[in-house]
Amino acid sequence: MLSEYSSNKESNFGSIEVICGSMFSGKTEELIRRIKKAKIEKFKTIIFKPKIDSRNNSDFVSTHNNNKHKAFTVSNENEILIESKKYQVIGIDEAQFFGKSLVDICNKLANNGKRIIVAGLDMDFRGKPFGPMPYLMATAEFVSKLHGVCNQTGGMANYTNRKSKNKKQIKIGDDKEYEPLSRISFFSKNFND
Repeated sequence: MLSEYSSNKESNFGSIEVICGSMFSGKTEELIRRIKKAKIEKFKTIIFKPKIDSRNNSDFVSTHNNNKHKAFTVSNENEILIESKKYQVIGIDEAQFFGKSLVDICNKLANNGKRIIVAGLDMDFRGKPFGPMPYLMATAEFVSKLHGVCNQTGGMANYTNRKSKNKKQIKIGDDKEYEPLSRISFFSKNFND
C-alpha cells in the first residue's frame, strides 16, 4: 500500500499529496521533510515555487524556522510540467498562487508515475477557498491539514487573518501582515460589525 510518506517504485501511476492550512502552520516545513525523506529513499526530487512569492531568496523555499531547501522558481504552472521531466518526486510550494490549470498539470504528472507533494494555503484572508487548492484537495490521494497557534487564544488556528485593510486577494507578507487565528477569533475580528 502506498502511504502518504513513501513512494511506490513499481506502480505506473503516482499520487498527489496536499499539505494545507493557515499561515504559520508548518506547511513548507512538512513539504521539505517529505522531499528530504524521498531523497534518502533515492528518488530524484525537486521543489518548485512561484515567482510571485518574493519573501525569500529565489533559489530556496524557507520556513519561519529558517529551514531551507533548494527550489526552482517558475513564472507559471506550465513551467512545472516542462522542468519536472527527469524527477520522480515533485514538490510545489505556495500552490495557492498558481492558476487552476495546476490541477490538470498535477494529475498529468501523477498519471505518469510521479509523486506530487503540494503545499499551500487552503483559504485566503477572508476565509474563502484559495486558488487551485480546493480542487487539488478534491483530487489528491492524501490531504494533510495543519494548524497554527492562534495569536489571540493560544488554541488551534485554522484561519489566516490579514492585519491591514488591504482587500486584494494576493498580498505577499509575513507575521507583520498576517496572523493565525482560531475560528472564534477570526470571525469575532472580521465579522462582528
